[in-house]
Amino acid sequence: MRNKIQLERTDASWIAIAAAAAGAGVYALSRSLEPRMVSMPARQLSRARDLVVHSTDAARRSPARTLASVAMLAAGAYYLSNMRKARSEDATFGSVVEESIVVDVPVRTAYNQWTQFEQFPQFMETVEQVTQLDDSHLHWRATIAGKTKEWDAEITEQIPDERIAWRSTTGPHNAGVVTFHRLSETQTRIMLQLEYKAETADEKIGGAFGAVKMTARNNLKKFKQLVEARGVETGAWRGTIGQQAH
Repeated sequence: MRNKIQLERTDASWIAIAAAAAGAGVYALSRSLEPRMVSMPARQLSRARDLVVHSTDAARRSPARTLASVAMLAAGAYYLSNMRKARSEDATFGSVVEESIVVDVPVRTAYNQWTQFEQFPQFMETVEQVTQLDDSHLHWRATIAGKTKEWDAEITEQIPDERIAWRSTTGPHNAGVVTFHRLSETQTRIMLQLEYKAETADEKIGGAFGAVKMTARNNLKKFKQLVEARGVETGAWRGTIGQQAH
């Protein structure tokens, strides 16, 4: 009898935890679907609500299903929240990813190495090839969501030891800027901002779950390893492009 009572108390505790977690999931889901956000098709709204109702009922019926139900709610809320954000951003340019890293080399060394665009495949995991056509134009080939894509890009601004900005002129719509900030004689902070517009369903799903952000973060880590291991740049282009060019 004592074991039975203890088991019932344990079950009750799990149910309470499930109810609290489900409530949090419902709240997050409702925030994702609130009227002021970008509207979603009625069928998707219905499926989202069904997910909340069924997951909550499952948690009440069986404590053994609690963790699975909570995981479903959390994943559903997170996914819909990010998809809502992606839909909103699609109305303008696309999604924005920002990452930064500190490298233990002088700002001049970090900047000079970044100007060696054709060496990008050494630290950018999805980039297959970069061909520099002239001082301000590049041709890219990369794997995006499992498919090979190619595009041309134009460097719109380049200031030695400060920044490099670019935008695509053909193919997948993307743009970005990388800036270099001197922290000390031997340390530099690199800040990367990418703007892209997902074209396929696979790309949109990857963006919603942070695949692009993770790739950008890993690329910066590999660049750090590369430049710190060498200690010096493999080349440099010190020209200026843009409004401040002279």
